[in-house]
Amino acid sequence: MAGTANRGVAWVTGAGTGIGRGIARRLAEDGWSVAVSARTARDLDSLAAEVPGRITAFQLDVTDPKAADDTGRRIEADLGPVDLAVLNAGSYFPTNARSFSVDNFRKTVDLNLMGTVNCMGPIVPSMVGRRSGHIAIMGSQSAFSGLPTAASYGATKAALNSMAEAFKPDFDRYGVAITIINPGFVKTPLTAKNRFPMPFLMELDDAVEIILRGLEQRRFAINFPWQMTLSTKLLAALPGWAKFAITRKMLPKE
Repeated sequence: MAGTANRGVAWVTGAGTGIGRGIARRLAEDGWSVAVSARTARDLDSLAAEVPGRITAFQLDVTDPKAADDTGRRIEADLGPVDLAVLNAGSYFPTNARSFSVDNFRKTVDLNLMGTVNCMGPIVPSMVGRRSGHIAIMGSQSAFSGLPTAASYGATKAALNSMAEAFKPDFDRYGVAITIINPGFVKTPLTAKNRFPMPFLMELDDAVEIILRGLEQRRFAINFPWQMTLSTKLLAALPGWAKFAITRKMLPKE
């Protein structure tokens, strides 16, 4: 994106660290007025200081629907209508048979799926009413095929992909763009916790560049890296016996 002034108002959730932080900083550098949300105020304040005058912090736990609604309305009251919302807040909680937990699924759904929906609540009606705007949702390559330890995470990302596909023709008739972003493994504080091999691991700056280019082009799906996309989609297309022979090898050692 070329750096120009007053490109509009963007809202980035999960902006305290990782991909969300990188996107927010780049948008601000490129001339957007950026509202950033995360649970940790310290992370937001340090981000705002990196691009003075362009980033406004709104501390938020996206799992609280009332707080998300209030925050969306405050952003539009303080900065103006949201032109671009990058709904990135989410996390990965490993899920397996031995440590199966209903609470694990509930907190994953509340954060990754309903956290996204909660933040759409205050801005989608405004965008539809104005017949303009762009919603970008953070999915994952794990949406394409069930992977060991990602039962709850992958389920929420598959749901977000399905939701985006369902909304696409409906949003189109109101002039509102919707994008689903499906990254592979990117070097962030979240992936640093992983204790398994991460094929095609990408640098954060490279991932942010791909995402911003796709948003500029208003693409529906931003899937990357291509090697991971090809691998996961081929895996999904295999017959069950072949697919599970591969995914069994991905199981962490007990």
